[in-house]
Amino acid sequence: MYEPVARPKVYQLVADRLLHQIRQRRLSPGDPLPPEHELARRYGVGRSSVREALRLLESRGVIRSAGHGSFVVAEYGNPLVDSLRFLLTLEVFGLEELYEIRKVLETEFAALAAVRRTEEHLARMEEAIRQMEAGLDSQARYIEADLRFHLTVAEATRNRVAVYVMRAIRDPLHRALARVYHIPGSPQKSMAQHHAILDAVRAADPAAARARMAEHLGRVHEDIRRVLPADREGRRGEGGER
Repeated sequence: MYEPVARPKVYQLVADRLLHQIRQRRLSPGDPLPPEHELARRYGVGRSSVREALRLLESRGVIRSAGHGSFVVAEYGNPLVDSLRFLLTLEVFGLEELYEIRKVLETEFAALAAVRRTEEHLARMEEAIRQMEAGLDSQARYIEADLRFHLTVAEATRNRVAVYVMRAIRDPLHRALARVYHIPGSPQKSMAQHHAILDAVRAADPAAARARMAEHLGRVHEDIRRVLPADREGRRGEGGER
């Protein structure tokens, strides 16, 4: 109960500095953050620490990707992030349950995106797929690009609640995908399915976008079920899945 307090890591300190700038309204929603190399120079730290700090803030919904490695300040507030993170810590629900909800929500997000997307959204989805391909040999790079694709689909709905939900479940999804990533052939199948989703959204075909997203999430959900047997057993023991 009374373990020594851990010293913060450098990237956490950088994230705190940037968060302070945002809280003080020195950076407002939509404002671009300085480039990675510039932040490293200003704070006197390595670029890897800056990169980790940016990923941390992005996962919390404080900043969002603007493409090509740049970031802007996101719209304020998403209490769902901390709430879901807390519930997962208490193991109130499992990752498979979260994935079931993801299938329900994201299929409709894709359909809405097909109707409401802009050329900028399409370009960012395409860039995310390119980053997935470039990061095939790097779990961190691949998963970040994968999640960025799905967040962009949510943003293309132009529905703020959709964006808040996707940001809120980003951390637990990262945990699940970190395990699915190691299934032989799974990353390659995901990239092909992402291309199919993008094609349907670009064609402004909501029915096709819904179907392609359902196919993708259904396949990944099966992978989740294969790599998380303990999670499923726990639910059965509690009177959940039968």
